[in-house]
Amino acid sequence: MKGAEDCEALLISAVQAKDTELVRSLLRDDSNDRARDQAFCLAVRSYCGHIAQLLLHSGADPSRCASDELLPLREAVESGSPALFEALLGDHPESELLAMRDLARHWHERGVETELRRRTGSQDAVACTRVQDDEYHSINEFTLGGMTVRDGHGAILMYLEELLGVRTSFEELMDRALAHTCQDHTAWGRAAIQLADQRDQATWAAAAALRTHPDPSHRLFGAEVLRLTHLFDDSNEDAYAGPAMDIFIDWSAEETDVAVLTEVLVALGEHGELRAEAALLPHSGHSDARVRRAVAQGLSSWSSSPQAFSGDARTALLRLMADPDAVVRKTACCTVAVGQDHDPVFADAMAAALNDADRLVQLAAVYGLALHNDERCVEAARSLGPRQPGSLEEEGYLEAVWRYEWRRDRR
Repeated sequence: MKGAEDCEALLISAVQAKDTELVRSLLRDDSNDRARDQAFCLAVRSYCGHIAQLLLHSGADPSRCASDELLPLREAVESGSPALFEALLGDHPESELLAMRDLARHWHERGVETELRRRTGSQDAVACTRVQDDEYHSINEFTLGGMTVRDGHGAILMYLEELLGVRTSFEELMDRALAHTCQDHTAWGRAAIQLADQRDQATWAAAAALRTHPDPSHRLFGAEVLRLTHLFDDSNEDAYAGPAMDIFIDWSAEETDVAVLTEVLVALGEHGELRAEAALLPHSGHSDARVRRAVAQGLSSWSSSPQAFSGDARTALLRLMADPDAVVRKTACCTVAVGQDHDPVFADAMAAALNDADRLVQLAAVYGLALHNDERCVEAARSLGPRQPGSLEEEGYLEAVWRYEWRRDRR
């Protein structure tokens, strides 16, 4: 067993390496308050906002850090990292939040490259790389004249406006999202979530109207806002379930852009109705793997009956488990794994996947066999060897085998 000092050193090393999965694994296995706090301070000083957030969620306390170990909130805003800003956001007076809002707006409206040139006076080429900013979103990082800044000021601005109770128009939030071409950019995600949280008819109508927009990026943004509006609706009424289902069924039959169609199919897969399955199935043989993956993910057994997949869904899933794309195969295998349909044809298909060239597909097959109480999972897990360090996904798959053996031996 590792001592406290060893665990602390490992955690610090993982933060220095910016290894998010290893940090998560170490926090899960063992940690102490001192180690978490020191790691948090290091993550902040290293501008690793996503790791700082992870440490916060695991119990790190910024108040136990010395003032010179943390960054001022102004510096976090100027860094352009929404994750870093959120990690440092504690209790601040309204006057300071207003000043930070104005600072974020300044960077957003000027643009990172323009402001970097103004501050550094350099006319050299700006280096730009894509980096992970939080667990779910990435962002662009610009470097010029020894100064490095990320382009998440629009997302920070939205966060501050929300804190200050400022309601920004649909058009303005959409413009901030579409200023970035990637759907996984933090500003895009923040705008979509903020609009979805409003849950009012005006926002719904504005998003729905984008369905016929000639620009696919506008259609994609509209589809995401509609999807999240229903997904985040935890009220008993679930008023947007019916309208969402109707619009996405029609939309799926006519959309030609792959990214938009994928978003629409993901939305359909989040509905527990036969109509959703009927709309998904025609796309199971689509030429793009992203679309096929959305179908494989959406064909969960509860969309057809509590116990079994429909005949058409079963045929599609068996085909997708042998898809040319490894991610599609893994997704289909996981859908079958957690489903209640324990027909032997699925167990045999998962057993065949144990010989897949992709390790994650093999692990998904082991996981599925374990959940289906199939003894073949035990030897297959042994042949795969130990999980890769820091991989919680592998750990979850292999833990299912241990649980199967526990159930088997208690019979």
